[in-house]
Amino acid sequence: MPHPAFAPTDPDFAADPYPAYARLRATGRAIWFEPSGQWLIPHHADVSALLRDRRLGRTYLHRFTHEEFGRTPPPPGHEPFHVLNDNGLLDLEAPRHTRIRRLVSKAFTPRTVEELRPYVSELAARLVGELVADGGGDLVARVAEPLPVAVIAQMLGIPESDRGLLRPWSADICGMYELNPGEDTARRAVTASLEFSSYLRELIAARRKEPGGDLISALIAAYDEGDRLSEQEMISTCVLLLNAGHEATVNTTGNAWWALFRNPHQLAALRADPSLLSTAVEELLRYDTPLQLFERWVLEDVEVGGVPIPRGAEVALLFGSANRDPAVFDRASSLDLSRRDNPHVSLGAGIHYCLGAPLARLELAASFSELLHQAPGLRLAAEPAWKGGFVIRGLRSLVVEV
Repeated sequence: MPHPAFAPTDPDFAADPYPAYARLRATGRAIWFEPSGQWLIPHHADVSALLRDRRLGRTYLHRFTHEEFGRTPPPPGHEPFHVLNDNGLLDLEAPRHTRIRRLVSKAFTPRTVEELRPYVSELAARLVGELVADGGGDLVARVAEPLPVAVIAQMLGIPESDRGLLRPWSADICGMYELNPGEDTARRAVTASLEFSSYLRELIAARRKEPGGDLISALIAAYDEGDRLSEQEMISTCVLLLNAGHEATVNTTGNAWWALFRNPHQLAALRADPSLLSTAVEELLRYDTPLQLFERWVLEDVEVGGVPIPRGAEVALLFGSANRDPAVFDRASSLDLSRRDNPHVSLGAGIHYCLGAPLARLELAASFSELLHQAPGLRLAAEPAWKGGFVIRGLRSLVVEV
């Protein structure tokens, strides 16, 4: 039976899942959800612990076949998506994850991010300036989406003429991360995987002939004790950086401004004291995280709150619920931009902690700073609409006036 407090396909639930999360936390620490065949984990302590527990993994294929794990292999027609997805850091475990992350970290360094700062600042200023000049518009389409897409493209060295391809590819691929995606979603993801992979294969070949100062050239050059990334590993890394990087930043920006408009006293405090921005970004990530659920496979029997969860099961770590857990956060349901003790899980934890977290924070701070500076009277012009997804949750649009 479906649990009445968890209804991810219900648009009303997706628009505001937080009251339901409170009921789930009151129900228990591990709750079986038959429609997706998963154990729901709603408490912060358990989510945080399981993110770090090596008895769980994003994949099981490093240890078991599908049959040994009691799972049905994906349909052969989905293979292009899985080749792309299964060679990326997000869905790998040690030792491959360790090896690839080490190599990627040699290319995607703190210096790489810092060198992007002037570009990010200038782009944020221009995008916000254009929005202000028009008297407002859709904040998602005009600022939240183009900023991270352009930054990732700039970092990878993708020509401006091709950047319009990226967002549709990313959206179609990310559709597969929702619960129980349908065949139409899978077909779009497969097409996007083939097209994006083909595009990157050509770009990598061009960079091999003529290296530049971009991340793809750095990934080609990265080596450690004679080891290098394969072409497929480079392709999967680039796609992951785009998908994880800009999907999260786009949705965080939209969700955050919607939260601020619903909490005018907090918005007024931020406008009065822009030095709050660093804690504000963390609090807005906590308050309405763009990634509501993160899945893990159980590789060895575990127990959560006295509930045995056997090998072969899947857990759904409810990030949105963990971030509102009153056992960890004082006034957990309230937005407090000055909150300093803020161990939110929006960027993950353990070996899968978000590699692009510094870049995401840089982008968010830049766009917020420019909006606060250039549009001090920014206000909501229409009730926003949510996208169809729940796992990756964000606004379809956010129409504002200046």
